[in-house]
Amino acid sequence: MGRRPAKCYRYCKNKPFIKSRYCRGVPDSKIRIYDVGRKAAPCADFPFVVHLVSDEREQISSNALEAARIAANKCLTKFCGREGFHMRMRAHPYHVIRINKMLSCAGADRLQTGMRHAYGKPDSVVARVKIGHVLISVRSRDVNKAGCIEAMRRAKFKFPGRQKIVLSRKWGFTKWNREEYAEGLAAGWLKSDGVGVQYIPRHGPWTLSQ
Repeated sequence: MGRRPAKCYRYCKNKPFIKSRYCRGVPDSKIRIYDVGRKAAPCADFPFVVHLVSDEREQISSNALEAARIAANKCLTKFCGREGFHMRMRAHPYHVIRINKMLSCAGADRLQTGMRHAYGKPDSVVARVKIGHVLISVRSRDVNKAGCIEAMRRAKFKFPGRQKIVLSRKWGFTKWNREEYAEGLAAGWLKSDGVGVQYIPRHGPWTLSQ
């Protein structure tokens, strides 16, 4: 029996139902890698950022997330080079969906009970997303802008529902705008710290300001 189509599990109908000691035998998620590309690149190397944002409240399967990651990674490698980007999957599948398996062979009506005891068994995991939830983020150089947008466009085809491609005003994966980032580094209240930056408060003990 093949997978059910996404329309069967697309809507957030029930409460969140996660893997626990009560909900056992849950299959592993299809997506295992969430960061691809040059993920250890310093913050200063990749100023440009683009996001793929959900425009619907829905559930997205781990199969769809993995398919989108592969499609976007292939496109980014082609347009930006293997070391020219850092992509991060922002949606994580934790919600367990169930399936009430029905037999379709000859004589099945003797074996199965129809809708009696219809509470199904764990089938797979999905991510529950809301309107405005970021699904994928990519940081790169400004010259790779067109390639990043094209990768997000191709990733959209792997998801149900509507998504929007959003160009960020922030520098990389930080929370600071480009002007604030440059100003903070020059003034010393921002310090480069791997993928992000560290904020150094401008108040505190007198000894720290000397």
